[in-house]
Amino acid sequence: MHVAEGALSAPVLLGGAALAAAGVGLGLKKMDLEQIPRVAVLSSAFFVASLIHVPIGPSSVHLILNGLAGLILGWAVFPALLIALLLQAILFGFGGLSVLGVNTLVMAWPGLACHYLFRSQVSGQRQGLVFAAGFGAGALSVGLAGLTLALALFFSNQNFLGLAKVILAAHLPVMVIEGLVTGSVALFLRRVRPEILEAPLLQSRPEEVVRA
Repeated sequence: MHVAEGALSAPVLLGGAALAAAGVGLGLKKMDLEQIPRVAVLSSAFFVASLIHVPIGPSSVHLILNGLAGLILGWAVFPALLIALLLQAILFGFGGLSVLGVNTLVMAWPGLACHYLFRSQVSGQRQGLVFAAGFGAGALSVGLAGLTLALALFFSNQNFLGLAKVILAAHLPVMVIEGLVTGSVALFLRRVRPEILEAPLLQSRPEEVVRA
């Protein structure tokens, strides 16, 4: 799902870069020291999983794990995926530096959306609900990423409409696979390390209570 150099128009590149930069900035602002190991692990998992490409027509598909990263990291999914995409562009030539912002946005914002949609469900006690929420996060994140990529191609050149449709169709089976992987990982984490999936508690600091 990496966009290649030269495929997108300047307005799409600039808009994607601006939105990705905002997401990375917010992610770094909200990320604390305890999150750094998780960010590193999930960034590495994304890096490895997305290196394995399966060619389908003019495009290719691969696991993304952006739904899993979004569930666990929240806004920190932006810097996590940015680092992985940057290393892939430099080391293997996947994507490129000019499209780094768009590629980051394509893969990160769906993960963040799934964080808000499914985080409370995966932190629950019912195993069936945990798996279903994980499946939904994995599948929806891939679907949203494919849709965002298709829109980026379409708004860059309307002649890419056929390619955009192929990309969306090619990622339908990936949505199912990604959902199964994310659901299984969420269920495993709920059993062995539930604190990773716990929704953050809205607690006030003592000094804030005093001010109130």
